Amino acid sequence: MIGLCFIMLAVLLWVIASPSPEGVLVLEYHQVTEHTDEDAYRYNVPPEEFRQQLAYLQSQGYTTISMLDFMKAKKGKQELPAKPLILTFDDGYEDNYTTLLPILEEYGMKATVYVVTNNIGQPGYLDWNELREMQERGIEIGSHTANHQPLTQLPSAMRADEVRLSKLLLEWNGIHTVFTFSYPNGAYDASLPALLQQNEYLTAVTGDAGYNTFATNPYLMQRLNIPHPRFGLLEFKLRLFKAEAFAKLGIRQHIAGENGEDLPITVRRN
Repeated sequence: MIGLCFIMLAVLLWVIASPSPEGVLVLEYHQVTEHTDEDAYRYNVPPEEFRQQLAYLQSQGYTTISMLDFMKAKKGKQELPAKPLILTFDDGYEDNYTTLLPILEEYGMKATVYVVTNNIGQPGYLDWNELREMQERGIEIGSHTANHQPLTQLPSAMRADEVRLSKLLLEWNGIHTVFTFSYPNGAYDASLPALLQQNEYLTAVTGDAGYNTFATNPYLMQRLNIPHPRFGLLEFKLRLFKAEAFAKLGIRQHIAGENGEDLPITVRRN
């Protein structure tokens, strides 16, 4: 037991002392609201705490980019800032328009919102006019499937429909070409990257913490979940440390092989 504790302490000290990883940090949010509903509680970040998080990120030199910016840089068509950051928001809640968007504009930041298309216009969710306006104000819109069912639990035909129809519906309703995707519940398997590529997506995000480089499989991008904070900014800093530690230790890091395959892939069924 003493030996194991010593090893763990040594690893922790190495992680702390070693240089910070280079690459793109992607954060996963859902709602920015004072929401008190018990079922949604763990998914929301209150507005003032979200402001504190953005202020901290700015103080550390981070600059927000979009998923499309990342892929353009990967193809050599533009340069990334010194510390690139992608803020992502899953599900398409209405507070993304009423609360989140004004706060982002306060800080001169942008984000990517992943929408469940069959929820659009439903109570508590974004409508088409809000989505189109958000897009015009610098928000990237991505797909989170049509019905938010974990794709790993669906037969192949239904998987294909969830991926293809959600993209088509967004584009038919005035959303710019949809290039990015978020796996519902973070669940993926070895077949899904190829399915997304066939449907002309360029990136997809997981729920696996870490940093993204140009060697990262673009259909299995690392993303750090930011839940409802219970311990303020300290908890947020510790979560950022988790992404750094996972990247340094190579935990669930998705590096693409020569033909774009993940080496190796670990099936996630969250």
